[in-house]
Amino acid sequence: MVSCKTQFLLVFVYLWLWWTTCSHVISAKHSLKPGEKLNSKTNICSENGIYCISFSSSTGDCYLQIVRKRGDSWSVWFANRNEPVDAESAVLLLDHSGVLKIESKHRELPIILYFSPQPANNTMATLLDTGNFVLQQLHPNGTKSVLWQSFDYPTDNLLPGMKLGVSYKTSHNWSLVSWLTSEIPNLGAFSLEWQPRTRELIIKRREQLCWTSGELRNKEGFMHNTHYRIVSNENESYFTITTSNEELTRWVLLETGQLINRNGGDDVARADMCYGYNTDGGCQKWDEIPICRHRGDAFEDRLGYPSTNMESYLANSSYGPSDCQDICWKNCSCIAYSDYDGNNGTGCTFYHWNSTKGTNLASGGMKFRLLVKNTDHKGKSTIISQLPIYHFNMFHNFFNSNTKSC
Repeated sequence: MVSCKTQFLLVFVYLWLWWTTCSHVISAKHSLKPGEKLNSKTNICSENGIYCISFSSSTGDCYLQIVRKRGDSWSVWFANRNEPVDAESAVLLLDHSGVLKIESKHRELPIILYFSPQPANNTMATLLDTGNFVLQQLHPNGTKSVLWQSFDYPTDNLLPGMKLGVSYKTSHNWSLVSWLTSEIPNLGAFSLEWQPRTRELIIKRREQLCWTSGELRNKEGFMHNTHYRIVSNENESYFTITTSNEELTRWVLLETGQLINRNGGDDVARADMCYGYNTDGGCQKWDEIPICRHRGDAFEDRLGYPSTNMESYLANSSYGPSDCQDICWKNCSCIAYSDYDGNNGTGCTFYHWNSTKGTNLASGGMKFRLLVKNTDHKGKSTIISQLPIYHFNMFHNFFNSNTKSC
């Protein structure tokens, strides 16, 4: 007769074997199979551990993101950059019909990454060492077909193998869009695109053309220490960067409009220095600029203690730093700005005065961007009269009189 202790041990072993073979939450794999879930306590890493995908919180919001783990860790892709989810309940699920989705208890509807009208059987989502998260269907003859991949939906990073351009077969566009602020990965103001007709890269700010690379005539070449290729045929036209060694090449479009090469070297583009009057460095002229702005006027970083009675606010969480700069640039009574929410960099605080002459700046204090006027206005430009967007009071003192000068 089997003792109670033996029966308990047999039941325990059975339950343990069942849990280890049937658990639907994975951790130490590089693929997600039908029925498996990825939650906030687990991750999927590529075969050689170069990249991992997991849920991570940023300023209280939770995002599914791919992070490079070698060297300094940094995010290269977001699945739900405009739709943060609850960290405790968020899961990435590949169901038995081939639907790849993010679920959270505070959302009525899931975030669908891939869905097909016809159920796709025998699927698998795998994170590759390139940083690409690929959903594939496995066929009986051993072949695989790609149903969906993260490289088709880049965020602010351009990795080797990603494309900038257009698919003529599907009308799908590949482009980068900056973060809203340095802390918020939501869609920002700047976009990096490939123009097939003119064979050039362009940066736009809210659809305003700011910068172009100029025509790239060759099918491949080097641009700011980066090897690139251009493919153009009846199916697609795109620009891509390549790497020939283990040192990762990565371009990042910052929230300021800078396009930087994380692998070192000069900035690829400085759209943040394009004001509409200059054409240096690839900047593009605009048809209209405010009558009070002139060639050479530019914003510069400053530290100081602005007087609070000279402030006006725009507490809009959908506005980033470039939006604040654009509003200040277009309003002739505005001479400086900073963010409104110091925690995440959203919203705007504006400072006003009729002249920057005699302004005292402190050696410490808060950071803001001051419009430095060029007193030597040379050349002609097309200008327009710009009415103030907001009603601003004019003040005689920009900073508190008790601040120390530089």
